[in-house]
Amino acid sequence: MFPFFTDFAKGLLIGVSIAAPVGPIGVLCMRTTLAQGMLSGFVTGLGAAVADAIYAAIGALGIAAVTALLQSAGPYLRLVGIAVLLWIAWGTWRQVPGDKAADNGAAGKSLWVAFASTCALTITNPMTILSFAAIFAGAGLTAGSTSQAAVLVAGTFAGSMAWWLFLSGTVAAFRAKIGLSTLGLINKISALILIGFAIWMLVQALSP
Repeated sequence: MFPFFTDFAKGLLIGVSIAAPVGPIGVLCMRTTLAQGMLSGFVTGLGAAVADAIYAAIGALGIAAVTALLQSAGPYLRLVGIAVLLWIAWGTWRQVPGDKAADNGAAGKSLWVAFASTCALTITNPMTILSFAAIFAGAGLTAGSTSQAAVLVAGTFAGSMAWWLFLSGTVAAFRAKIGLSTLGLINKISALILIGFAIWMLVQALSP
């Protein structure tokens, strides 16, 4: 049983290392937390954590055929990801901060949208599966059994989820100190950053 705890710990570290670098999901998590509270911010990150777990399963099981298919479909997946990112950026730009009650009501209605959009955004990034495949193979973590794969995936999901919980909780601590005018400015800046990520993804997709 001890090796399972070791594999879980390794997966935990991998999950944190994949989630922690600042990217479009991190920007979305922080902005959503500021606008709608910790729960919405955490659910935003949770969508990415689920996508990470899916790709971790593929990497842990060493499913070469799926990896090759996703790699070959990379440019098309990037285009879908760019479209999702631009849609989110447009919504962020147009969002007008309201009072706390309005924001909390909006949060309750948009939890599913927040989860689904970030899950789709992460799934359509082919670098995610390549990162997991490289990490698992390079560290010699390719699972020898489905039970070992399950432990690695569970650890990866827990690590990713822990990061989003930490990030949304940290940002939520400062939420009360930010006024509506400042939040409106944050929305505009966040939208521009997301557009920047979309442009970078487009350049990557068009690169030979």
